[in-house]
Amino acid sequence: MNERTRNLTSALIALLLAAMVIGCGKKPVTPPPQTPPPQPKPVTATLSANPGSIQRGQNSTLTWSTENADNVTLQGNKVDPSGSQSVSPTQSTDYHLVANGPGGTQDATARVTVTQPSTTTTTTTTPSDIELFRQNVQDIYFDYDRAELRPEAQQALAKAAQFLSQHPTWRVRIEGNCDERGSTEYNLTLGEERAAAAKQALSQGGVSADRLQTISYGKEKPVCTESTEDCWQKNRHDHFELLQ
Repeated sequence: MNERTRNLTSALIALLLAAMVIGCGKKPVTPPPQTPPPQPKPVTATLSANPGSIQRGQNSTLTWSTENADNVTLQGNKVDPSGSQSVSPTQSTDYHLVANGPGGTQDATARVTVTQPSTTTTTTTTPSDIELFRQNVQDIYFDYDRAELRPEAQQALAKAAQFLSQHPTWRVRIEGNCDERGSTEYNLTLGEERAAAAKQALSQGGVSADRLQTISYGKEKPVCTESTEDCWQKNRHDHFELLQ
């Protein structure tokens, strides 16, 4: 073996030994992955008012519920995480709930609307009132196919107006009626004209127009069903009803 071959062989052996030394070394240790700290659960909050609308002097119940909160306030006052409370505001009010915890802050709002009690005036009539009304406000009659007031009808309405002026809270419905002759549409119009004539006469006698209501029944409400002149005359009339 010549010198050159010996040198090459020595170099190869050295490289082989170096590789073996490196291969036998300890492998690097990979540290385990770190577990992130648990995140706090989010805070939740609800608030409701039942009923949501009350009249002044009445009560409403506030009901609330929270989760994951360690400090809860209602209108700035500390309260339990969940609960209910009766309130009686004198005016419309927004109630504010605030819940705080490690997971943050959450708020909720409920409104209680307050209305003023309605003031209604109810006028009632007694049987004696109705009887008195019928004695003083009586039916009036018309000529065939006419809506003008007869002299006796004018006198009756003047008396009725004087009586109604003594009872200013009473309201009256004037019902215009016709006999069976003529079409339904024509008689409805004629009945309206007859009711309007009576209303005008009562208004001129001092009865406020807003106390008088008119309606036409045409030939749909006969008081007599015979086809005679006497019966037709009875059906050509204005009838008056006292409204409750």
